[in-house]
Amino acid sequence: MNSLDWAVLIGYFGVMVAIGVWSHKRVDNVSDFFTAGGKMPWWLSGISHHMSGYSAVMFTGYAGIAYTYGVTSFVTWSFPIALGIAIGSKLFAPRINRLRSRLHVASPLEYLKNRYDLKTQQALAWSGMLLKIVDVGAKWAAIATLLSVFTGISLNQGILITGAITAVYCTIGGLWADALTELGQFIIQLLAGVAMFIAVVMKLNDKNIGFFGAWDEPELQGHGEPLVGPYGTVFLLAFLFIKLFEYNGGMLNQAQRYMATATPREAERSARLSAILWLVWPVVLFFPMWMSPLLVESQKPDGSDSYGLMTEQLLPHGLLGLVIVGFFSHTMAMCSSDANAIAAVFTRDCAPVVSARARAWSQRTGLIAARIATVVFLGLSMAAATQVNSPAFKDIITVVIKWVAGLMGPMAIPMMLGLLRPFRRSGPTAALTSWSMGLFAFYLVNYPIDDRLEGGVPLEYQVSIPLAVSLVLYILVGFLKPEDTPERLAIIETINTDGDSGAAAAVPTPAAAGDNVVGTPVKD
Repeated sequence: MNSLDWAVLIGYFGVMVAIGVWSHKRVDNVSDFFTAGGKMPWWLSGISHHMSGYSAVMFTGYAGIAYTYGVTSFVTWSFPIALGIAIGSKLFAPRINRLRSRLHVASPLEYLKNRYDLKTQQALAWSGMLLKIVDVGAKWAAIATLLSVFTGISLNQGILITGAITAVYCTIGGLWADALTELGQFIIQLLAGVAMFIAVVMKLNDKNIGFFGAWDEPELQGHGEPLVGPYGTVFLLAFLFIKLFEYNGGMLNQAQRYMATATPREAERSARLSAILWLVWPVVLFFPMWMSPLLVESQKPDGSDSYGLMTEQLLPHGLLGLVIVGFFSHTMAMCSSDANAIAAVFTRDCAPVVSARARAWSQRTGLIAARIATVVFLGLSMAAATQVNSPAFKDIITVVIKWVAGLMGPMAIPMMLGLLRPFRRSGPTAALTSWSMGLFAFYLVNYPIDDRLEGGVPLEYQVSIPLAVSLVLYILVGFLKPEDTPERLAIIETINTDGDSGAAAAVPTPAAAGDNVVGTPVKD
């Protein structure tokens, strides 16, 4: 990097902070901070939903998969995400929007207290927050790894720089700041991605390698196969189910984008836009990664440095800085949205249970608490980032795929399926059994069993077995021990029905943590 690249990077950081300061005036209360008051346009929500699913892991971990295996990086990652969001646009997006518009909640988990019970809500809330600390920690480590390639600064210094700047704008401006910065980040990434795509095509032409003829080169032998290595059919199907839950609200930050739109219909349109972007845009980003074995030789066994090496060799200064900004934009988009979501869970779901004072917070005090919770979460995730590549977590892609994907099912299934009428018989017993036994299955598969098998448990089973255990137990326990009380049925009907008919039954009021008082009907 030279002074021009640094100017682009510093200018980007300055704009992000400025957007956060500008967004501050749009945040008057907790609802504005966490759900934009339900006033976000569907197209902005869709772009924000799309951007909040990326991070620099794509340019490190998944770049390594693309370098090693080829197009399976798209087939087993962004394609199932696109398909999962498309399904969720009908199945989940409108229902999650009604959580805000009808039940007046500010956290995606807030409704669980009355859909199940307080114990279930707390189990999912606390475990979800812990998982997110690890997940976001991997994202900080990924961007710090890239920053070290270009600037030579240490991993911990890179974590501190990116985390501190993200903390400023997302703490000041809340979800509005997240969405507006993500819009700017999307435009930056569009320019950077196209620039890199063109640079790679031109370099291939210099080597007399055609756009389509590249696949016949010896270095790309087998790289056109959709399912190779550890990324086979079972992995693809498991990942599709995982991403169906994760990217439609299971990881909380995407649920907020649905809640932020004005109506269920707009939430559905938001999801469709995000699905289209996930289907099309990653192809542009992945193409240079697929071609990377023809252009660079990775210095790392997993190929995770291949994209960084390529950008250094192919792009002039200024454009190099823009691509580096693109790395930052993806990571900061995801991490800031995660921080906002987890702050919502803590201040709305956890704090009122552990503290009587929190139950009496005013709007101003609640907003201050939300901002403090955001900073604390970012600090904890940055601390976790320093442990990536340790014996406990291993490398970045292991954290993202094995830990996050493997644990997603047990935490998301009770939350997501609890929205749907066919699962109305599943109550707190089914939810807690599904959650606890799914976590136990993850432990068994990844540690005692993995240690005893020669070569370990295949990755596809490490991520699929916990999900399968949770799904089967949630349905089975609900069938054997139905707990569909009138109050729980009222919640489900409110979430599943348009118009005034959805408010026919009394709906338990979710705002008062610690009790289960049945409130008055909620009308649109």
